[in-house]
This record gives sequence, structure tokens and C-alpha cells, in this order.
Amino acid sequence: MTPHPPLPRSFVAGGPLAGTMTVPGDKSISHRALMLAALAVGTSRIEGLLEGEDVLATAAALRAMGARIERLGDGVWQVDGVGVGGLLQPQQALDMGNSGTSTRLLMGLVASHPITVTFIGDASLSTRPMGRVIAPLAQMGADITASPGGTLPLMVRGICPAVPIEYTLPVASAQVKSAVLLAGLNTPGITRVIEPVATRDHSERMLRGFGAVLTVEHTDQGRIIAITGEAELRPQSITVPGDPSSAAFFAVAASIVPGSDVLIANVGLNVTRTGLFGALRMMGAEITRENPREVGGEPVADLRVRHAVLRGIEVPPDLAPSMIDEYPILFVAAALAEGRTLARGAHELRVKESDRIATMAAALRAIGAAVEEFDDGLAITGSGGAALAGGATIATRLDHRIAMSLAVAGLVSRAPVTLDDASPVATSFPAFFDTLDALAGGRV
Repeated sequence: MTPHPPLPRSFVAGGPLAGTMTVPGDKSISHRALMLAALAVGTSRIEGLLEGEDVLATAAALRAMGARIERLGDGVWQVDGVGVGGLLQPQQALDMGNSGTSTRLLMGLVASHPITVTFIGDASLSTRPMGRVIAPLAQMGADITASPGGTLPLMVRGICPAVPIEYTLPVASAQVKSAVLLAGLNTPGITRVIEPVATRDHSERMLRGFGAVLTVEHTDQGRIIAITGEAELRPQSITVPGDPSSAAFFAVAASIVPGSDVLIANVGLNVTRTGLFGALRMMGAEITRENPREVGGEPVADLRVRHAVLRGIEVPPDLAPSMIDEYPILFVAAALAEGRTLARGAHELRVKESDRIATMAAALRAIGAAVEEFDDGLAITGSGGAALAGGATIATRLDHRIAMSLAVAGLVSRAPVTLDDASPVATSFPAFFDTLDALAGGRV
């Protein structure tokens, strides 16, 4: 993918945010919907797909391996799958852009197919470790050659038949779990993943929905997820709910900008993804669920968020798996709260699109927040609702969540907060700035 030229953008405090908004389709579900549809025999339809760069990278990779994927005029995506075991040898390296999810899950798919695939990515993705995915896939028989440090560029030589394994996750990771389960689709026998700490379960829900034989057992060891290969997947019609990770930015913005009242429609509220909303409520946020319902097997509701006085808390470490992508925006909420917020137990933040602990610590200090950094999180002493100083240019480090978090921080800063590059936001929320403009009445 061609790198974007830097796109600076500034934000500063104004009036309240108000109105009704929607967020893009859930990124995690969008990736998985495309992948499983590509492995089904027949035609699947997907509504509400996130059309950000990360998901489009997944679509392009699947096309390169034989699936027919097209966007229809009404915004519905149609996928004609090749069947489990039917992925074809791509003619060139698969460019994953900035998408770690695409890379790790597709490595799992490829591992149990008799093809060889090279994965490449942008500068940010090429620093992210893949070793935790390589280890179980190698146990299944795949031959994987990575760059020094276990990074991209990386080549996967798949094997068929692969060997079913029982694998205990050394760290909580939905991506590693999903990679092993996806490899298990085309592996004769039963492949098991044991997760001592539960992570988001979109893969399990969707695999069952497509017809895979999958069981989940709760034991003293943790959740044992077992998938039976070789699977036959049936095409589906899927509606993707709104992404709670994208909704998080507006939930925090409405909570900390005085006078705000925002309705975020159609938000997916899978319990494995709602840690941020729970943490905000612990801080005193006024968040209510309206019109709860189920869409495509996932719980969904509209979220009404009004400005509230937030209080510093000690964030329970066991919330980390259900809010790992939301820590950057939680740190912004903490910077405006009364008292001290301690958020630890999130080592995974060090190996995201950027080192999100170090990057957010530096950014918040630059705009006037009091921050203490630990190896697994931050302690932040908040302003008690007073505006932050602002007046700094922030290095977003090709990280969409850093960019969106600091844009929200700018809404409560006396002097402008400038992003050195706002373009990474397109990876997950292309309409983020337009949505913010609309809620702010065009002021931002």
C-alpha cells in the first residue's frame, strides 16, 4: 500500500457535542466475516462492513488467494468462497498495510493450506512481533520464516494435512486464539485452544454461525475451545454491528466536554468488548443503554452519553482483555478526572501499532497532564475537569487510536493540540473527523 503523506490537524476546546451519530462496523467482526465467507462454498452477503484500510487489506488478500469479493451498489459486500482447503497460491506478496489482525489471522488460514505466502506491511506493522502466532502454527507443521525479531516481512509455507494441537495461550490474545482456530478448520481431527483469561469471542460465535463444529468448555484451566476439522462452512448473510472501540472515543468525548449529550447508535456490546464502558461508569460517567437488541448473534444497543464529573479510579487489571484497544482514550478520560487513576495490567499495549504506553505518556505530558509510566500501564492525576494546557504537536506514530485519542484531548485543551499526522485514522474510522465536526456544529 502506498504511504500517505502526513496530514496535520489541530483541535482546541469549544462548545458541547450534541446529536445522534453512528460508528463504522466492528473491525474484529468485519475481518472474520470476510475470512469465513471466503472459506464457505457459495455466496455470502455482508452488511455494515467496516470499509477502513485494515479490512480492505483483508479483502485484497483473500481475492489474491481465489475468493471473489465485491462491493455492491447498496453498500452490501458479496463474497463467493473457495471452500475450506481451497485457498490458492497468490502471485505476489500480500500487503497487510497497518493491519496486525489481518496478518495474524491470515497466517492461521494459510498455515493449513498447501501454499506459500509472503506477508509484508508498512513501517509500523513491520515492527510488530509475530512470534506468539508463529509458535503454535509451527507446532501444527507450518514452516514460517520471519525477519529478525519475528517481524514482517514473513513467509508462511503451509502444510496439508496439518497436525491438530492443544495449545495454551501464554498471554491473553484473541488474535493468537483465532489464528489457531482458523488453522484448525482445515486440519483433520480436533484442535484445542486453552485460554486462562477469556478474550473477545467473535471468532467462536462466527465459526459456529458458518457451520463449524466448535465447543467451549469452562474449566479450572480456563476456557477450552475445540474445533473439529476438516470443516465445511455454509455461506451466510451477516450484519456487522457498530464497533465499540470506535464508539469509545465519542463516549469519552461526550463525558469530558461540558454540556455534551450524544446518542451513539447501533453499538456492538459483546461482553468481551465492553470493559471501557464499565471503567467509565466506575469513574462516574453517565452512559445508558437504549433499545437493546441482538444483531447477527451479537448484543447491540444505542448508547446515550452525557457530560459528567469523572473520578479517578484503580482500573481492575482483569478488565484489560475486554478493553485493550481502548486504553489510549481511557488515559484521556483519566487526565480530566478528579484525583488519580491507576491503569495497569496492560503489557500488550507495548506491542500495538505503536508502544501505546510510552506514546500516550509523552503525548499527555506534552499537553499538561501529570503522568507516571509503568511497564504495564500509567498512573494519571487528573485536572478535575479543568481544561488541559494543550499547545503541543503530537507524534501519532502511524497509530490510529493515538490520533483519535489526542483529537479528543484537544477538545478540552486551552491551546490547540496538533496531530503531526491524522491520516492513520482511515485504517479504522474514515469518517471520524467528519463525525466529530457534525457533533461539534462544525467548529473542530
